[in-house]
Order: sequence, then structure tokens, then C-alpha cells
Amino acid sequence: MSRRTASRALLAVAISVSLAACGDADESTGADEPTGSAEPTSQACETQPPTAEPAESISTDLAERPEVPATDAAPPCGLVISDVVVGSGAEAVEGSTVAVKYLGAFYGTGKEFDSSWSRSADETIPVPLGAGRVIPGFEQGIVGMQVGGRRMVTIPSDLGYGDEGRAPIPGGATLVFVLDLVEVTP
Repeated sequence: MSRRTASRALLAVAISVSLAACGDADESTGADEPTGSAEPTSQACETQPPTAEPAESISTDLAERPEVPATDAAPPCGLVISDVVVGSGAEAVEGSTVAVKYLGAFYGTGKEFDSSWSRSADETIPVPLGAGRVIPGFEQGIVGMQVGGRRMVTIPSDLGYGDEGRAPIPGGATLVFVLDLVEVTP
């Protein structure tokens, strides 16, 4: 990874933690403390298609807080997108700004590390697509969604926080986000 890419990745991490913790783009990093220990995914990854069926246990009711199930399966090698609910509204495309609700959990344990739901069932965060303000896998997982949709996105560490990690995310961690697309603005 080049020095410029590494600097950009760290900036994206800092902004995403700020957005997740505060709901806006200020530079503070008041991320919630993890609710338990989380170890990076160290087992060999499993090749999976870029889209897959979501876990049946994830609620299709967008008014209900989602939960990520635990799994013993090897983590995927690449980004995996699973539509839980396909929306029918405006589509999230690069260059637009979206408002999303999210829940982030560790792959394997399903243990939550952050969530807009923990602050308010109505809270969303703004994500300008293509601006690099959040981790790459989070942004890539939103593109193509339509308003009213819920998507589970499994993000390998190279599209997340990398080998270094960022509190409360340990280095090498595979993450799972459940994203609800609430709004798209051009």
C-alpha cells in the first residue's frame, strides 16, 4: 500500500468512526467501547460470490433493529453483499449523498461494535458516495441500493480497517454491517 493510500485509508477510518460515533462529520473519535473482546479473523478465507443470500435471521422489518448471527464459517476473501430487503426508491450512485442506518458487528461472533440504532431508531449518518469518508467496503456496499432497502455487507479487513485496526476494531478483523438506506440526494 502506498503512503498516499495509507494516509487516505486512515483519514477514511477517522471520519467513519466520527460519523458513526457522532452522527456528523466532525473529527472527534468518541467511538463506543466494545461490548466484549473481539479477535481478528485469522483463519483462511473462503471464496464466495460477491452477492449471496442473507442470513434468514436478519429481520426484514426496517423498523426493527437488526442482529448479526454468529457463524462458524470461514470469512469470505472479498466483499459479499446480501440484500435482505430490496428497496423501490431512489438508487444510491457514486456522487450522491445517502442517509443510512447501520449496525456493525464482528464476523464470526456477531458481536456488535457500533450502531446508529444504539443512539436512536431514527438516527442516520450521511455518506457522500465516492468521497472516501468511510471504509471502502462500507461505501461499496451501499452503491446500487435503493431507498427502503436493507443490505448485509461482509467486509474483509483489506476493505475495512486493515492489519492495523482502529479501536474498537482489531487489526485483521472481518466485519459485517447491516445497512438500511433511508434517503438519497444528488
